[in-house]
Amino acid sequence: MISAGDIRKGTTFEMDGQVFTVIEFLHVKPGKGAAFVRTKLRNVINSSVVERTFNPTTKLQEAVIERKEMEYSYSDGQLYYFMDQETFELVPLNFDQVENAIKFMKENMFAVIKFFKGSAFSVEAPNFVELLITECEPGAKGNTTSNVLKPATVETGAIVSVPLFVNEGDTIRIDTRTGDYMERV
Repeated sequence: MISAGDIRKGTTFEMDGQVFTVIEFLHVKPGKGAAFVRTKLRNVINSSVVERTFNPTTKLQEAVIERKEMEYSYSDGQLYYFMDQETFELVPLNFDQVENAIKFMKENMFAVIKFFKGSAFSVEAPNFVELLITECEPGAKGNTTSNVLKPATVETGAIVSVPLFVNEGDTIRIDTRTGDYMERV
């Protein structure tokens, strides 16, 4: 059990039969009246966001989230399959569970799958990936003095903004947390 006064960004807890993670929090001490904690919470199962206010002494049941590294095997068009490296069992996930990570993942890449009570609910791609640019406009010659970016499509289908000197056929490193171009490899 944790008290509401001790929650921080990223804290995960159970409430009303649901599992929530803290996105934002603010400890408020008004001039008159009791202190309270104002929070913005994301439901980890269905990704809905709610705002809640707690008394700092309120006790919350901490949720245990299991994280397991698994290999992305393939997609059949509707489900995305990840293989457990210990049991070789395939775990199918739908698009809602993988949508933030899958745009930067190729087959045979490793990702972290989050589980709650044995049920997978989310995928985290590696922080940095190297992908091949499959489609990109050529940069305009002489336009290199400013920090101008152009769109480029990588082999997974994601569109990333890249500098003008990057061309089709180049391999680039991408930060998957922000979707930003890092460097040419």
